[in-house]
Amino acid sequence: MKIVIAPDSYKGSLTAKEVGLAIERGVKRAINESVTVVVPMADGGEGTMDCLMDATGGRFLEVITKNPLGRDIKSGIGILGDGMTCVIEMAMSSGLYLIGEHERNPLYTTTYGFGQLIEAGLNHGCRHFILGLGGSATNDGGAGMLQALGAELLDQNGQPLGFGGGELGRIAEIRLEGLDPRIAESEFIIACDVNSPFVGPSGASAVFGPQKGATPEMVQQLDQNLKHFADLIERAKGIAIHDIPGTGAAGGLSGGILAFMDGQLESGISIVTRMTDLESAIQDADLVITGEGQVDFQTARGKTPCGVAHVARKHQVPVIVLAGSIGQGIESLYEHGVSAVISILNRPMPLDEAMALTETLLEQAAEQVVRIYNIKGGLQ
Repeated sequence: MKIVIAPDSYKGSLTAKEVGLAIERGVKRAINESVTVVVPMADGGEGTMDCLMDATGGRFLEVITKNPLGRDIKSGIGILGDGMTCVIEMAMSSGLYLIGEHERNPLYTTTYGFGQLIEAGLNHGCRHFILGLGGSATNDGGAGMLQALGAELLDQNGQPLGFGGGELGRIAEIRLEGLDPRIAESEFIIACDVNSPFVGPSGASAVFGPQKGATPEMVQQLDQNLKHFADLIERAKGIAIHDIPGTGAAGGLSGGILAFMDGQLESGISIVTRMTDLESAIQDADLVITGEGQVDFQTARGKTPCGVAHVARKHQVPVIVLAGSIGQGIESLYEHGVSAVISILNRPMPLDEAMALTETLLEQAAEQVVRIYNIKGGLQ
């Protein structure tokens, strides 16, 4: 009997690896002789770098970068086991969590630090990049990234622009002569599950600007500035990114990568399932257990449990999802190959207590799930 354990992290509590090991302990308490395979997962957001480093025997490299407001911080990149692939989580340099709530203002926040992380990867010989764009504090269309990589964004007087989405309306010229030539030798995969275009009512500014501190007036200005930037990009590169789905991710950073670095958009969970070779583990399994902290209608939109279920369904393997909390709309998951969604909570409790007890709750829930499944004869 073989059980594959392929969870995401429980954000704020445990990493995906820690979740997997907790579930494994519960499984072994139920059926000690079972064969268990733990495959930590992620969907392109937080934890993706750790997941892929674990899967490939990679290493973490510390890098000093600018934070969203231009202050120096310790950040880093993941160099995977092949030595040529670099995984970057943009939130580590340009994330919302790096600045205080009172400092959130996408008119001023920059992706410059993200560009510095790419440069660090290039300096270490990497030519294949996997870029996770979740958790952004920025709305600059990747302008800061380009500045860090050697491009010049100039105003009508030929002076360099400052940082932030508020500056984009002043761009008169984009000079690419100084752009790092190694970019042309490299491949950039954008881990992205956002369908928002660069501009417009469902674009980067309108959809994500408010959570980054933008007022309604700022949203309008930021959208106009991104449109101006997109117009200049079309002139400079011959690519109209205005309405391309996915280019609005991370405040338009996705669009900047696509236009200037020939970036390729791909579902984050697809990248992770491929690079961890999840299918090889699942194809002869009897049961798959996955999970994440919050499971609701959004889970079916490219989140880890749904991606794991898609792989398992190809081989007709049942999938149990262990959830920290369950919201509305989980019924849609059953159409994607999920057999059941189970809460790990065993009684009403405050959030902070539940987060502190996550490891124990996961062990207990996993044990009970496997015991019930075994009673039904599923593992005999």
